[in-house]
Amino acid sequence: MVSALKTLARWSKAPARDVAAPSGSWVNMVRGLAARATTPLLPDDYLSLLNPLWSARELRGEIVEVRSETNDTATVVIRPGWGFSGDYRAGQYVGIGLRVDGRWHWRSYSLTSVSDMDDENISITVKATPEGFLSTHLVNGVEPGTIVRLAAAKGDFALPDPPPSALLLISAGSGVTPIMAMLRSLRARGERPDIVHVHSAPAADAVIFHDELRQLESEQDGYRLHLQITEQDGKLDFDKLDDIVADWRERSAWACGPTAMLDAVEKTWQENGLDDSLHMERFSIAATDKGGEGGTVTFAISDKTIEIDGATSIMQAGEEVGIQMPFGCRMGICQTCVLPLEAGNVRDVRSGQEHGAGDRIQTCISTASGNCTINV
Repeated sequence: MVSALKTLARWSKAPARDVAAPSGSWVNMVRGLAARATTPLLPDDYLSLLNPLWSARELRGEIVEVRSETNDTATVVIRPGWGFSGDYRAGQYVGIGLRVDGRWHWRSYSLTSVSDMDDENISITVKATPEGFLSTHLVNGVEPGTIVRLAAAKGDFALPDPPPSALLLISAGSGVTPIMAMLRSLRARGERPDIVHVHSAPAADAVIFHDELRQLESEQDGYRLHLQITEQDGKLDFDKLDDIVADWRERSAWACGPTAMLDAVEKTWQENGLDDSLHMERFSIAATDKGGEGGTVTFAISDKTIEIDGATSIMQAGEEVGIQMPFGCRMGICQTCVLPLEAGNVRDVRSGQEHGAGDRIQTCISTASGNCTINV
């Protein structure tokens, strides 16, 4: 009898097995039974007529506001639908899928909202870049009411609870976004560690959250902000960090920003034997010149092919032909994107290492090295 009930439970939840349910497995059981009852249609075919956020197949959200922060940066406020867990940590990122011209485009962005606030909406703050198709669209082209796809919040760049008593926060450009989430979360919880925040930007009007940071500096004891305006002050020189933060070696450090800055930070902490006290979040892959030669990528299960050059990742290739590729960080850290390589060869764009048939590869940092087949 017990075995039969377990089998029934698994059978009922199967149509909703890939959708997270923060309230427990009974939620997916209800969704699964609804899907079974409406076969060959899914509940989405009916429920989307009532509310597009009611989906048993995928996490969705609705953009409710786009708020300008600087000339090229905006905060996008999203109302999550069924299944999205609000139990995320400050500093984590979320995957966003947006349909543009009939094709879904996916990227990951740091959350700038606070999970333990009464507001159930989430927010991301996006900086438009010339090479960033999705970021530019989110900042300049997306309208409130637009439905997006969501991936669950992930990432290890998050303060412990309770936080260290003394913190050094280092950011530049849009690297301030996860740092802002940390500062907002600490303030919301009434926690007041000793914080020195070093932030770099080209000009004062390019500082994301400028007014909020200055207000925090004036109102919150224990928070000190050092703004490095590079057009007038030059770039941060971490060999002279003692001049800014005399006790930086005694602080728990959290850094996020461009690759060059993070490389300099990492080098400084390593030279001082402080690797264990440094936490970093990278927004881009540190690619080498060891890309693949390109080739035809075949997606075996989806029965789709695409020709790519040696600088395009397998993940990007899949998304180009409409495949919803698994992903998390998109930087080769989280392992969410790992898939089996069925045939051919691919090359890791960071190290130049080649992988062959039978290997499990990280699609976000691998490109074609000749023709290859991915099992997805």
